[in-house]
Amino acid sequence: MKQIYFFRYIFLLLFICLSATVMAQTGTITGRVIDESSLPLPGATVTIKGTTLSAAADVNGYFKLSNAPSGAHVLVVSFIGYEPIEQPVTVNGTINVSLQLKSSSVILNQVAVIGYGTVKKSDATGAIDVVTAKDLNKGAVNSVQDAISGKLAGVTVTSNSGAPGNTSTIRIRGITSLNASTDPLIVVDGVPLSNEVPGGSANILTTINPDDIENITVLKDASATAIFGSRGSSGVIMITTKRGTKKLTINYNTTASLSVIPKEVPVYNAQQFRDIVNETYPGQTAVSSLLGNANTDWQKQIYQNAFGNDQNLSISGSTKTMPYRVSVGYDNADGILKTYNFQRTTLGVNLDPSFFHNTLTVHVNLKGLYNPNNFADQAAIGSAVNYDPTQSIYNGNTRYRGYTTWATAGNTNINGDPVTLATANPVARLDETDNKSTSRRSIGNVQFDYKIPGIDGLRANLNLGYDYQYTFGLNNVLDNTPWISLPVALGGQKNTYNTGNHNALAEFYLNYKKDLKSIKSVIDVTGGYSFSDFYTYGNSVNADYNETQVKTFPYKTDYKLISFFGRANYTFDDKYELTFTIRDDGTSRFGPQYRFGVFPAGAFSWKIMDEDFMKGSTVFSNLKLRLGYGTTGQQDLTGNNNYPYQAVFVQSDPSSRYQFGNTFYYTLRPNPYDAGIKWESTTTSNVGIDFGFFNNRLTGSIDGYYKKTSNLLNVVTVPALTNFGSTVLENVGSMENKGAELALNAIIISQTDWHWRLGYNVSFNKNKILNLVGSNQPGYVQVNPNSGISGTTSGDIQYNTILLANLSILIMFSSRFMIKTENQ
Repeated sequence: MKQIYFFRYIFLLLFICLSATVMAQTGTITGRVIDESSLPLPGATVTIKGTTLSAAADVNGYFKLSNAPSGAHVLVVSFIGYEPIEQPVTVNGTINVSLQLKSSSVILNQVAVIGYGTVKKSDATGAIDVVTAKDLNKGAVNSVQDAISGKLAGVTVTSNSGAPGNTSTIRIRGITSLNASTDPLIVVDGVPLSNEVPGGSANILTTINPDDIENITVLKDASATAIFGSRGSSGVIMITTKRGTKKLTINYNTTASLSVIPKEVPVYNAQQFRDIVNETYPGQTAVSSLLGNANTDWQKQIYQNAFGNDQNLSISGSTKTMPYRVSVGYDNADGILKTYNFQRTTLGVNLDPSFFHNTLTVHVNLKGLYNPNNFADQAAIGSAVNYDPTQSIYNGNTRYRGYTTWATAGNTNINGDPVTLATANPVARLDETDNKSTSRRSIGNVQFDYKIPGIDGLRANLNLGYDYQYTFGLNNVLDNTPWISLPVALGGQKNTYNTGNHNALAEFYLNYKKDLKSIKSVIDVTGGYSFSDFYTYGNSVNADYNETQVKTFPYKTDYKLISFFGRANYTFDDKYELTFTIRDDGTSRFGPQYRFGVFPAGAFSWKIMDEDFMKGSTVFSNLKLRLGYGTTGQQDLTGNNNYPYQAVFVQSDPSSRYQFGNTFYYTLRPNPYDAGIKWESTTTSNVGIDFGFFNNRLTGSIDGYYKKTSNLLNVVTVPALTNFGSTVLENVGSMENKGAELALNAIIISQTDWHWRLGYNVSFNKNKILNLVGSNQPGYVQVNPNSGISGTTSGDIQYNTILLANLSILIMFSSRFMIKTENQ
């Protein structure tokens, strides 16, 4: 019995000792979470890393973590709108820590590339937006346009086709021209790209792999775009690609996608179609006999489930003096329309070596593209909706390679000619069309940035770049196809083409930045020169499928731009900033008297939040006013129209040769031109407010703008005998463009391991043509649209009625005489 009591005492003693040991292995962590101004952060979360122990700060920022295991730990502290931190602690009983968080201000601290320099978004005076790589659209994204769609207020991205890799139209704050380009200027790592899309190339931005993008900056108002002069009149999109990292990093990602048609066009099935025909034409066997016995869903015959695969591999790192990044991407995607296929192989190389104790930095950027495309005949979509569902795909008609084809002597008549006005067999459209192209493109530049010794803040920058592209393609259709009637009836077509662009760039600028602390001022001045050369060439060969008739159309054209530019920024007390920009552009597209155009701009910003009367606000965390006004020009005429101020002679086609004796000669005729054509000019006013609430948990901006374009370029009809054609490109009117934008960004959750942010934007834009030269203006010469006789070299007389100051003049002319009669 005594032994039993003895063991009970032993167990009791061991239990007490064990309990004391357990209690000794836990502790308590107390403290306070504050911001940079030592204000409390109520609701901040404090968690012991690797455990589920956490606590939330009270209204005064204090927290308490009980039962914390003894020993070394790491506290993870997070709060919405602030950068999370990790604080090492050692628990031994009760300890007290003070934890301070810094505002993340993700939007405000973004660095924007503004052209010949960079600026923090919080210091920008113009209307700009920045999208970083992590905020780009994810998933089956084949182009830059897809990546930014819906991300930016005032930037509209409209897909021109649902096919993978196809181009999209980008508009920034509407349009400002009728006959000049309204596409924004796209600059990739300092190289401006041409807006011309060569034939056979689906998208000018195919060269840029979305996986290589670091950030995209969009410049929207004149004060932001004026540094680019005429090329920035429709806005600027600046793409910066990823650079090298300090440590060796290897990234590989792959994305698989499946695209399906969401909904087919509702049409009658075969039986419903038969019923409609019989009800509409009762007892008419000539009509009902044309119906077939099949039940064909033509839309299902042309569509497919489209699979795609996108793979990207990148290697980045740094040697002692040279960060580097090399990337390879491969994208292969089918279209939902059968026979369509898009492939893209990209190569990117970025090198940033430094020399002479980091006074000279060289940025090398190289990008390459290999892009084979197989295009589908999209007219098959309309044919599938309209084709007779009672017909089978094939009927054994050998003349048309077995495809069911409507013929003049009946649908199944082998010898009947096809009815060219009838809907073509949609499956035949896809199978008998061979439309493909292969594009190769290389974009690159070498940029030397040198910090000049002896003058603190002065640096020189030389940028040498190029953009070369070559495309070869063909668009062949077999003969005896009813939807092809040229060059000869039912001859099919065999068209081949090649086109190339060789664009070169040379830029040099000086930049001086000085912080004058004694007067609370910062000055930042830039001045430079730019030269661009654009050369386009190509050739197309059009023939029937058997090449009995062949026509060739070679061409080459070029133009040049030279520019002088300057920008001055003045900042006082880090609250008030003035920016003045000017650019003098010269283009070979206009005559000597109108070749140069000067385009100035100015902007002012006020950081209201930094004023004394805003300090201590618990609601506002950012408030800034922006005002901007400027002028930009436009000379980027569409369609390679590089010589609109002089007569360009073109050779006539075979049907317009002139006969001398028994011989027919090709003739040369001048195109119409206007020697006085000059720059379009657009003035822009912009008012904007940037704001942030609750420690930048909610940020955003509101902008309103007004743009007016004068000397609007437009194609107008001209009277007979006044030019070498009936229409000519002239400066004839004006247009206004006004609108408003709202952008909101909210941080819902911000933790160390995951974040949840919401973005919303909405914009309004209204375009209005204020004036086009017309009959409502005194002295305007108008051609009567109801007069005129078209003719060729076989005709003798052509006339037009001209209305001038209420006086009708009838002009008749021929190769033999001219008659002029008034008041008729």
